[in-house]
Amino acid sequence: MKTGITLAALLLTATIASAQAAAPSPSPAAQTSAPAGNADAGKKLYSSFGCYQCHGYEAQGSSATGPRLGPKPIAWAAFSRYVRRPTNQMPPYTEKVVSDADLANIYAFLQARTAPAPVANIPLLK
Repeated sequence: MKTGITLAALLLTATIASAQAAAPSPSPAAQTSAPAGNADAGKKLYSSFGCYQCHGYEAQGSSATGPRLGPKPIAWAAFSRYVRRPTNQMPPYTEKVVSDADLANIYAFLQARTAPAPVANIPLLK
């Protein structure tokens, strides 16, 4: 009896371990917080994928071309979901085009943007 229980426990443990190893890790879109990314690499990717063409070099956006993306981007889950399946004129950037790691780097670049100076601190506007 003891051998039967031990054998069953070993088989169950092996089955669980095998299933865990085969299960895909959650995609960044499924994560609630943003994955770690490299802002410097993200800046290069942001330019190479042409994001600047609509959103500006500093992700400042324009009412004529595309919304502001930085310095405080929308939540990671919403950002990655929209990039993968946009609803307006933006083309979709699937995992085949932009990997999850590259998207995390672009998000890190957007987070690293500095806020513009307050109007009161701009001499020409006084």
